[in-house]
Amino acid sequence: MNKKRLVVLTGAGMSAESGFKTFRDAGGLWENYNVEDVASIEGWYRNPELVTEFYNDLREQLEKAQPNEGHKILAELEKYFDVKIITQNVENLHERAGSSSVLHLHGELTKVCSVNDTSKNFDIGYRRVKYGEKNSDGELLRPFIVWFGEAVPLIGKAAELVRSADIFVVVGSSLVVYPAAGLIHDMRGSTQGYLIDPQEVSIPRGVNFKIIRDVASSGLAKLRDELLKDLN
Repeated sequence: MNKKRLVVLTGAGMSAESGFKTFRDAGGLWENYNVEDVASIEGWYRNPELVTEFYNDLREQLEKAQPNEGHKILAELEKYFDVKIITQNVENLHERAGSSSVLHLHGELTKVCSVNDTSKNFDIGYRRVKYGEKNSDGELLRPFIVWFGEAVPLIGKAAELVRSADIFVVVGSSLVVYPAAGLIHDMRGSTQGYLIDPQEVSIPRGVNFKIIRDVASSGLAKLRDELLKDLN
């Protein structure tokens, strides 16, 4: 029997229980930096050395972070569903928990790329990048992150996944950062929709979600129980 396709969009709240800090609830601050200074293309051009060091520090933080129970539940659900994860997060906690299909909308913290061509990217793990370090093509290296002010190359592929979903789940996303927030409009009318978040999230009229008002780990445990009950 073919497995139902379960597509999950995860945001900052997915990683909060792993101790990986984000700027989502910090009034425009990320690790005490203004977001526009460390997460925008303008910030990079103003002070690339600061941005390089900021992401070096984030990699160190990520190496110490561990997947939480919510990450593990999503990996476990691959036994029962065709699970596709779309994440707004730049860390690798989904992969480390065992998820096999993860689309990173906003880039990946463990990768760097050429400043003039983001397609020239490669994995560096958790190591620090020296400011001024260059790629083999002679171009300056920058974090492989989609910053504010830049296009999101994988948004079309993400929209296709949402349109293919039998079940679509949003976990820990405030649904205010576009274009990712617009993915809910790609959900088919026949798709089961769920939203898991401890905070109230504004949902556009006409989009039908069952709300689970909880943090990612316990909210996903409730969802898992409900989905597996429906399989029996």
